[in-house]
Amino acid sequence: MTPRFKRAWRRAVTRGKSLRSLAQRPSRAGEPCGVRPENIVWIFGTGRSGSTWLGSMMESLDGCAMWNEPLIGNLFGNFHYFRVGGRKSGRQYILGEPYKETWLGPMRDLVLGGAAARFPELIGGGYLVIKEPNGSIGSPLLMEALPESRMIFLIRDPRDVVASSMDARSEGSWLSERSEAQRHTSKPGRNPNAYARTRANSYVQQIEKTRQAYQAHGGHKVLVRYEDLRADTLGTMKRIYSALQMPVDESELARSVEKNSWENIPEEKKGEGKKRRKAKPGGWREDLTSRQIEIVEDITAPLLSEFYPMATTRDSL
Repeated sequence: MTPRFKRAWRRAVTRGKSLRSLAQRPSRAGEPCGVRPENIVWIFGTGRSGSTWLGSMMESLDGCAMWNEPLIGNLFGNFHYFRVGGRKSGRQYILGEPYKETWLGPMRDLVLGGAAARFPELIGGGYLVIKEPNGSIGSPLLMEALPESRMIFLIRDPRDVVASSMDARSEGSWLSERSEAQRHTSKPGRNPNAYARTRANSYVQQIEKTRQAYQAHGGHKVLVRYEDLRADTLGTMKRIYSALQMPVDESELARSVEKNSWENIPEEKKGEGKKRRKAKPGGWREDLTSRQIEIVEDITAPLLSEFYPMATTRDSL
């Protein structure tokens, strides 16, 4: 190793450590250096769990913007945890665990730099909600890189998630026709049972990583069940803001809840095959076959027992 290379390596390692030290230090009031990391609110969980609805209610409030699925969690998490297998502990792999100090800081920079470039109105103040359900695989890494940010763990009954996902990817639905790339993804019409199995396994991966991030996070955080958000939207939203220690005008919050309610969505924009489909907890009983229910319940059994202990319903169908 040449002296020049050694110096460059030491600078990289030092920068990684210094960025992690910065993560522990609150931003100075009015500091125009970018979006404040402590004002970032992550929504993690899994797709088809109401994250768009939740994010829209938060975004409707003054001084708040939403970054809709940057997928940075998928970028880092998928490769770090799954794509490389045992290689992540090796010295050659760029995201190797032994060298985390060298890439966790740049990961932080990527988030903050991307946020500042897209939301300059939030520089120095205001909240940025990052809706990242499909990037939840990387949530432990993101929360480690930005430990002062806030976190919402949004969870929904896996059977409803699978049913909603099957509808979204069915022939002629909003998601199946959204882009050419997605036409080549798995479609439930070809083999519904296999699709239910694949989606249930994806749910487990995403929720388990989100739970890992949630348990490790020492900052402000809150666990929200979609079913509770649907049953008492305003009360649950108040609980979210209280747990995250974010000030909110309750009358403004009530207006946002009303504006984004299911009842106020135009009829032509909701229903089967639409992005907003049912908003009906327990609708899986009407949507899934008994075999599909069995598949999903078997795969997600530990999570069902933990988050929905009264909902093991195969015997009650």
